[in-house]
Amino acid sequence: MIDFYLNGKRRQCADITPDTSILELLRTHLGQTGTKEGCASGDCGACTVSIGEPDASGELRYQSANACITPAYQLNGCHLVTVEGLSRGDALHPAQAAMVGCHGSQCGFCTPGIVMSLFTLHEEQRRRPAPLTQERLEAALGGNLCRCTGYRPIRDAALTMDDYPDTHPTWADDPDLATNVAELRRSAATTPELAAQGHFTAPRDLATLRELKRARPRARLVAGATDLWLETTQQLKALDDLIDVRQVAELNTIEEAEDGWWIGAAVTYSRLEPLFQAHYPAFAHLMHRFASSQIRNRGTLGGNVANASPIGDTPPVLLALDARVALDGPAGERELPLDEFFLDYKQTALEADEFIRAIFLPRPAAGQNLKVWKLSKRREDDISAVLAAFAWRLEDGAMRDVHLAFGGMAAIPRRAPHAERALEGQPPTVAAFEAAKRALRDEFQPMTDVRGGAEYRQVAAGNLLERLRLMIAASNNSTDAEVTLDAYAH
Repeated sequence: MIDFYLNGKRRQCADITPDTSILELLRTHLGQTGTKEGCASGDCGACTVSIGEPDASGELRYQSANACITPAYQLNGCHLVTVEGLSRGDALHPAQAAMVGCHGSQCGFCTPGIVMSLFTLHEEQRRRPAPLTQERLEAALGGNLCRCTGYRPIRDAALTMDDYPDTHPTWADDPDLATNVAELRRSAATTPELAAQGHFTAPRDLATLRELKRARPRARLVAGATDLWLETTQQLKALDDLIDVRQVAELNTIEEAEDGWWIGAAVTYSRLEPLFQAHYPAFAHLMHRFASSQIRNRGTLGGNVANASPIGDTPPVLLALDARVALDGPAGERELPLDEFFLDYKQTALEADEFIRAIFLPRPAAGQNLKVWKLSKRREDDISAVLAAFAWRLEDGAMRDVHLAFGGMAAIPRRAPHAERALEGQPPTVAAFEAAKRALRDEFQPMTDVRGGAEYRQVAAGNLLERLRLMIAASNNSTDAEVTLDAYAH
């Protein structure tokens, strides 16, 4: 049973298979066809919806999500808003009215998703008014593709929403909606056995999760589902035995310690952005190029690590920062350095009945520098061809604690120990970096795929090291020399 609110009305859906997406639930089971399927992989944003969940104060906070890759069962105890639920009779919501006024729609297929992203932005502005900077607009709309408009009228619509009457949906008049959703969330319990169709279980605590993994070691864990769900939408595989970890309390905490932070495996990227901004600006900047807001609202750091993709964006940064990972399971807890977690392509140190409990992010050392550079075909919402994360200190003119980590250069994300040794204890000279680049060529044999050839990746990785040298030299000379014209390379 999926028990939730849809555009202000309570809905209960039974006999839904575990691998049903929100999009399929809406279009096939509920007859709500305003939400469109475009790519079925979380890239285009045509299926964008807004999911409201109670915050600490009991108020509903809305976040955009890709309906095509979000499990329908994760709607339990939530308020789902779709494009059908925005207008008030014939009176349009400001997001809709602005799109009409600015001619932001042409063929119209992507329009419902864009409108829902604007609705979510409008709700956030209602909660916490702030200037709509270019950065915020890109964050709000970067996950919505449109082949017709060139985006300028959509941007204009975002900037002019407040110029239109603040027409709100009829469901927004219900003073008890937030309370009802919160009460539903407290009482919602996912039925472990769904007839003969499979399992979808959503434990609430660590002890229950351990027992589930003991009983069902082959069950797939799902948090944001931003990668796992592609197995059903792209490969047509059945996902009929799932354990949803989004509600596990212990996996949703960020615990500060004297030497760093333990980040629960179910903590989303959106929740991590303030921490990154305060302590790891380069990591925070990467988030602007990490997928889209729809993905960041659902995806988790633990999922990106567990996925063990050689082109995952966050593992190289974590490796450069000497992160550690805490594993858990029926046999108990254990901890290991992240560079011992990745074994081979899509293979990790996890036992069959284990899961990632948390990731430890060390507090930056005094004088530590971090630079993260991502190369991809598209500037926004794209997968890396090569990602480099460099951490180091300068002490008496010499480089210390040098960590060079790469994605896209091997079957796993990993550091470059030979190149690190070439720079450790050396001044950042041309000769030192040439030695590091030679070492880099010897220790990586990257693959060729649709995102780049092996030779391209080798050259690009060496050029990123050269960029680092030029940046350090420019900083030491106190000049404003540009290292690159790429506005996203900081």
